[in-house]
Amino acid sequence: MAIKRIGTQTIKFVNPPLLISTASIVGPKEGEGPLGEYFDKVLSDDLFQEVSWEKAESKMTKEAISLATNKAQLKIPDIQYLLGGDLLNQLIATTYAARDLQIPFLGLYGACSTMAESLALGGILIDGGFADRVVAATSSHFSSAERQFRFPLELGNQRPLTAQWTVTGAGAVILSEKGKGPTITHVTTGKVLDYGIADASNMGAAMAPAAASTIVSHFSDTGFKPEDYDLIITGDLGIYGGEIAIELVRNRGLDIMKNYSDCGIEIFNGKKQDTHAGGSGCGCSAVVFCGYLYKKLVEKKYRKILLVSTGALFSPLSLQQGESIPSIAHAVTIECN
Repeated sequence: MAIKRIGTQTIKFVNPPLLISTASIVGPKEGEGPLGEYFDKVLSDDLFQEVSWEKAESKMTKEAISLATNKAQLKIPDIQYLLGGDLLNQLIATTYAARDLQIPFLGLYGACSTMAESLALGGILIDGGFADRVVAATSSHFSSAERQFRFPLELGNQRPLTAQWTVTGAGAVILSEKGKGPTITHVTTGKVLDYGIADASNMGAAMAPAAASTIVSHFSDTGFKPEDYDLIITGDLGIYGGEIAIELVRNRGLDIMKNYSDCGIEIFNGKKQDTHAGGSGCGCSAVVFCGYLYKKLVEKKYRKILLVSTGALFSPLSLQQGESIPSIAHAVTIECN
């Protein structure tokens, strides 16, 4: 019997896993944004002394994992599973980091929802008694994502106002069966939704229905109310996707506007940094959570947050073939002890 399952899509942990440390590494543009002081490391060069954007992204992932492990006063062999992913084909940024670290690895692809997905599955491993210590890590890089999904940077293509700026960054979280830190208490797994959006420069609109669906399901399953949370924050819907999500949730009878935000809005100053609709990418919710939100939870400035990472599940091939963009969102409740 699934005794930890409540409602249709949600898990309530019996032994909530602790988040005992985090680490975040970001590129120069992210470091210049409003949250710059909260990141552990801000790169002066987004190539990170490597010969390609992809190698730089993998190096960020590896160093974020190592830093989070050190901050938890652990060693790499103490970590029993690495769960993570990125936006690149075959998860090469995370895979090559896992090759070097030699932690048993479960590669995940949820696009920009991967941070919440890895936290959810890591929590399930710990609450289920399958592991004592797990690391969840995700990354993205503006230049590697542009090269794979859009246009070579050298072309200097114009970006429409609905476009978002892929975050250069990597975040890692150590989940543990014991220790000190905030806990994951609930996980709501999303469904893949597709409302027919086929514009890769308007991913906020594509992902908003999935975010709204998961948020509504979470409140229906748990019986919580929006006001029970200090913050409900989506992964990277940006300005326009966030507005759509708020309206879709309101149409289902819930008002989240008072305590809603979005990681893609928080990480950049859109006007000063010319990021149009905001940030995106696997690294977006990863570094905002691992840098800013985690510190606020530890300081108990936030007592309870709902992190809803959102992902557009398309590929360069599906885009070239004119397919629409399916999307998903996963929600994780994180509380102070």
